[in-house]
Amino acid sequence: MSEPEQQEVSVRFDVPTGYGDDARLDVYLTASIQNATRAKVQKAIKEGRITVNGRLVKKASHIVQARDRIECRLMKPPPMEVLPEPIPLDIAFEDDDLLIVNKPAGMVVHPAYANRTGTLVNAVLHHIDARGFSLDETRSDDLTDDEVGLSVINAASQAVGDPSIRPGIVHRLDKDTSGLLVVAKNDVAHTRLAKQFAERTVRRRYQAVVWGVPDPAEGRIENYLGRDPRDRRRVTTVDESKGKRAVTHFRTIERFGHTALLEFRLETGRTHQIRIHALSIGHPVFGDPTYGGDRIRYGRQSGSRKAFFRNLFAHLQRQALHAASLGFRHPSTGEEVDFVAPIPEDMAYVIDRLAAVDRF
Repeated sequence: MSEPEQQEVSVRFDVPTGYGDDARLDVYLTASIQNATRAKVQKAIKEGRITVNGRLVKKASHIVQARDRIECRLMKPPPMEVLPEPIPLDIAFEDDDLLIVNKPAGMVVHPAYANRTGTLVNAVLHHIDARGFSLDETRSDDLTDDEVGLSVINAASQAVGDPSIRPGIVHRLDKDTSGLLVVAKNDVAHTRLAKQFAERTVRRRYQAVVWGVPDPAEGRIENYLGRDPRDRRRVTTVDESKGKRAVTHFRTIERFGHTALLEFRLETGRTHQIRIHALSIGHPVFGDPTYGGDRIRYGRQSGSRKAFFRNLFAHLQRQALHAASLGFRHPSTGEEVDFVAPIPEDMAYVIDRLAAVDRF
């Protein structure tokens, strides 16, 4: 079967009146378009697909100014289709309204631009014996949760260039973060759960191994987070006007020599929040390749010590972060429910080895 043809779509960006960053056109658009890369944006500029205030601009170095109107002609990705797949799931709880899944590290939560199959959503659809469906269907008012078997609220992303499809997904975990996630089976449950997340009454606690030993042993981190304009895969701290408020509470569970096991409690839920907050206080999450946790950050750099940590990184192969507990008010019964997932084997191995060896 041949690949479906891509279609061209026109997208407009109105630069805010107060904008004053003087960013290059390619940098501004890369930060504004979901899943865009700087190389692809530069190619579109050279091909004459970008206008600024009605005039064709073919220089990626063109400086964006306040109140500019930027129009882009982009190639729309092929339609997204999500199908049930027989992928094993660790179900902590299930009833007619929701599922609590203990997601393994390495599993993407929902199909998107770079991960169209093999996700938690594909696995859940198979688990509940639901049918597959396409992205276009999720934009139709005729599609219902009864037909799908999962909530269809916000099932399709409205972001430019983002063909993701996420039925039932109320909140997410990073691909390489393990732990508990709630999935809504119907729209009523989704709405009531989403309200609890918005009102910050959901109880979410994570455990992580971090570099260094925090002093004081517990505290509160608050700042504003936004996408790094130089690399959209990363999040960074930004000014209040450019980001979203993020609050994390932490406490030290166990101290090792130059590392520690911490508990993090989320007050807000931003992308990469714990990982960037840990970095912001000088204690990046152990093994995190995105934020510098995959190299020795504290202690000696001797050959034997490097070999010890290389072995730990090889066993873990991800950031040592686990969503250990999840609690909320059940959307139908009103009962307060709490769920706990034990630390998985790869993290447990690292913790045991650090406790035994990281004393120098």
